[in-house]
Amino acid sequence: MAAATDDLNGGNRFGLATALLTPILLVNAIVFVVPIVNLLRISFNEALPGGGIGPAFTWENWIKLIEDSFYLEILLRSVGMSALITFLTLLCSYPIALYLHRASGAWRTFLFVLVIAPLLTSAVVRTYGWIAMLADNGLINNALSWFGAPTPFRLVFNMTGIIIGLTEILMPYMILALLAGFGRLDPRCEEAALTLGAKPLQTFWRIVIPLTAPGIALGCFFCFVLCVSSFITPRILGGGRVFLLATEIYDQAIVTLNWPGAATLSILVLVVFGAALVLYTRALRRLD
Repeated sequence: MAAATDDLNGGNRFGLATALLTPILLVNAIVFVVPIVNLLRISFNEALPGGGIGPAFTWENWIKLIEDSFYLEILLRSVGMSALITFLTLLCSYPIALYLHRASGAWRTFLFVLVIAPLLTSAVVRTYGWIAMLADNGLINNALSWFGAPTPFRLVFNMTGIIIGLTEILMPYMILALLAGFGRLDPRCEEAALTLGAKPLQTFWRIVIPLTAPGIALGCFFCFVLCVSSFITPRILGGGRVFLLATEIYDQAIVTLNWPGAATLSILVLVVFGAALVLYTRALRRLD
C-alpha cells in the first residue's frame, strides 16, 4: 500500500515538473536553440554579392577565420579587454556590495535603490553621458587642468573610454551578483576570528573572501559575458577605431552584408561563452 502511494506521489511530481518546465523549454528551444542552429548552418554557407547566402556547403568562412590574423587579434583584444573590465568592475563593486550586505533597515533600502537606479536608464544615454565627461573639454579634463596637469588626455574614442564606460555600466550587475552569492557570509565567523586574535586584514582575507567567493565567481562570469557581447558602448566610446568581436559582427552583417562571416564570428563568441561557463563551473566545484 505504502509502495503504491509512493509510486502515485512520484508520478504526480513528475507530471507537475513536466507541466511547469514544458513552457520554458519550448520558449528556449524556439528563441535560443533554433537560432543558434541556424547560425551554425549559415556559417557553412558561401557569401554572395549583395548580401546573398549561397546554398553550397563550404569551409571557407572558418578557414578565413583561422588563417586571418585580424580575427585572432580582435578575439584576443575582446577577451583581454573583457577580463580587465571584469577585474576593475569587481574592485569597484565589492566594497559597495559588502557594505550593502551588512546594512539594514531603510538605509539598506535606500542604498539598494541607488545601486539599481542606473539600470533604469538606457545604456545609450549613459554612454553619451560618458562622452560629455571624457571629452577633451569635458569635466574630467577640465578638473585635471585645474590641478595643473598637462591636458587634454585622450579619454574617449579609444580603448580607455571603452574600459571606463563599461566598468561603470556593468557595476550594478556585478553588485547584484555579489549580493546573490553572499549568502554564506556569516558575521559570527568574523567575530570569532577577531576574538581569537586575528587582525582585521587577516579576517578579511581568510574569512570574508573565501565565504564570498561564490558571489565573486558569479559576478565575474556574469560581467565577462556581458562585456564580450556588448556592442553599443564599445561602438560609441570607441569611435569606430577599436575593433572587437561584437562590433565586427555588426560590420560583417550590416556594412559588408557578409552574413555567413557574421554567423561564423557569432559562433566564435558562443565558444568564448562556453569556455567562460566551463571555468565558472570548475571554480564553483572547487569552492564547494
